[in-house]
Amino acid sequence: MKFKSLILLIGFFGAILSNQAYAQKHKADDVLGIWLNQDGDAHVEMFKRNGKIYGKLVWLKFPTDDETGKPKLDKRNPDNKLKSRPVMGLEILTGFSFDGSSEWTGGEIYDPKTGKTYSCYMAFDSDNKLKIRGYIGISLIGRTTYWTRIK
Repeated sequence: MKFKSLILLIGFFGAILSNQAYAQKHKADDVLGIWLNQDGDAHVEMFKRNGKIYGKLVWLKFPTDDETGKPKLDKRNPDNKLKSRPVMGLEILTGFSFDGSSEWTGGEIYDPKTGKTYSCYMAFDSDNKLKIRGYIGISLIGRTTYWTRIK
């Protein structure tokens, strides 16, 4: 009986260690590169600045405004001073830090389609798929989207 208990205990600790190894398989810079958003209408380049992760729009499926025929502007921004800035090149992800195991936290995501900014965290769903969770207050109140790595 003691032998079976010992085997179960070893198996239990083995399972815990393998889960920790999986959770820690990512490094802080693993999110760097270019990602396609879930809607398929934008590419976001993730880059590092001052030890934090940021993301900017580098490609838009529809870069021109239908009404003006000119490049899209951030016209839904609540700050009137920012409504004239171009959407192309806009930093929509700001200030993320790697938690040391599996998530990038402490950042924000800006949605130029609505002009709203949300608290956000990121985590890999698979090697080339990134889960982006934007939320208000606590992460239970929010929306998740999945981005696919291009480069």
